[in-house]
Amino acid sequence: MHLKNSRDRYGLVSVTFHWASAVMAAGLFGSGLWMAGLSYADSWYHSAPAMHKAAGLVFVAVVLARLAWKGLQQRPEEIGTPSERMLARAVHGLLYALLATLFLSGYLVATARGHGIDVFGLFTVPAVAAIGRNVSIAGSIHLWAAWTLAALTAVHAAGALKHHFIHRDRVLVRMLGR
Repeated sequence: MHLKNSRDRYGLVSVTFHWASAVMAAGLFGSGLWMAGLSYADSWYHSAPAMHKAAGLVFVAVVLARLAWKGLQQRPEEIGTPSERMLARAVHGLLYALLATLFLSGYLVATARGHGIDVFGLFTVPAVAAIGRNVSIAGSIHLWAAWTLAALTAVHAAGALKHHFIHRDRVLVRMLGR
């Protein structure tokens, strides 16, 4: 497999970014759900949010690198009817918009009291401004954006499976690296 995209397929770098993003998004979604059920007496009550915040910032870096790589690469030829191609572009745009919403709202929640975010002891991302009591608004946005991203990701996966099993085209296969 080639590192770069071609007219027919995605390259190894694009495929790796795609699946790393999928795994990170699923992991952060799952950890967010799990953390919501923790009580103050739970041993993970303080450490789990710190890990979630740090992993979220790593995910930001992965998505920014992915977008930079995407901007430097040719896109494989689109497959499907004109309406399917338009829908695919819209879904991808919404996925990125939801990620941006999650990243911004998560950052605001994490830095609401004016403290920076420690990234696995390597460095700290500073707080820009303390939002104080408005943290509940950012938290609600973060929650709804996460659920919307999960639902839209399911639609995205269903579309890929439809192409694979019904249309029997290469939409899914080329993102699997084959």
